[in-house]
Amino acid sequence: MRSSEAVDEARRMMVICNACRYCEGYCAVFPAMERRRAFTAGDVSYLANLCHDCRGCYYACQYAPPHEFAVNLPQTLSRVRAQSYGEYAWPKPLAGLFERNGMIVSLAASAGIALVLLLATRLQSPEILYGPHRGPGSFYAVIPEALMLSIGLATFGFAVLALAMGWRNFWRDTGGGPATQTRPLFRAAFDVLTLRNLGGSGHGCNNRDESFSQFRRYTHQALFYGFFLCFASTASAAFYEHILGIIPPFPVFSLPVVLGTIGGLGMLIGAAGLAWIKTRSDPAPAAKEYLGADYALLALLFLSAATGLLLLALRQTPAMGVLLALHLGVILSFFLVIPYSKFVHGLYRSAALLRNATERKTP
Repeated sequence: MRSSEAVDEARRMMVICNACRYCEGYCAVFPAMERRRAFTAGDVSYLANLCHDCRGCYYACQYAPPHEFAVNLPQTLSRVRAQSYGEYAWPKPLAGLFERNGMIVSLAASAGIALVLLLATRLQSPEILYGPHRGPGSFYAVIPEALMLSIGLATFGFAVLALAMGWRNFWRDTGGGPATQTRPLFRAAFDVLTLRNLGGSGHGCNNRDESFSQFRRYTHQALFYGFFLCFASTASAAFYEHILGIIPPFPVFSLPVVLGTIGGLGMLIGAAGLAWIKTRSDPAPAAKEYLGADYALLALLFLSAATGLLLLALRQTPAMGVLLALHLGVILSFFLVIPYSKFVHGLYRSAALLRNATERKTP
């Protein structure tokens, strides 16, 4: 990772924090910081992505603004994180998308929706697009299965490849070595799955002021697990169709529908809750220039779940054709932009937690 104003500012603050050590038990960042006396740009990137932005250190810090030291670690590490997303993006020419992230996410979503709707209206007659469809294969009567699979697999495959390459770039640059021991893997997995560090020092995050709350942790968990339940719904649907020979749409109480419904509701609650927190949070420890990217990604996740649930509820009505095209357009947009959006913070934060678990000497 190249040096920058944000990286240099983070180094300055870490020297102060290492001398003070008041926040030593607040989260994983400070013990990891204290294991170093000098900080490479890769070290700063690692620590920035290890930070979960709980903001407890900002309100506890005696050197926070208006003190002349002006230590505002959450804001500075947020800027370093945002820079790291562009630094590690693959392929490299697309890294510039991070610079106008909120706009890119919105434009890609609009373009994807418009493209799928246009194809649906051009390829199908109004009677098929706007007519009611029931029974097995009704989705494919509107949009052919081959078209769904080819576009979906192509965009999803590219997204997976780009995310994997970005993760590799981050791991190499931050000094991560081979993860051969099982204990650090389990420790990191526990931290990822429980979002333990969003609990700060155990009391929760400081969303608005010095008062603690677990609300951000719970809404993040709702979005996190909702997303993976929706992914599990898609995987089980593929198993139903291509292994068991059951053609969608599936019954209401089938595994794909149950997983998708619970996951979609979790994503709605999580995305709406996190957006609400951002509108009410204290702007002082935030990097305000990157809030647009946050809102854009949350909106896209919310739309992915909302259109899916609407499609489920109205799949036997004349609205099904348009809703199917709309939902597929949103999903297509999501696949296209996730390697170049804040979505990658989950991968880099997981890698940072793995490196931290490897470095820790306590059992």
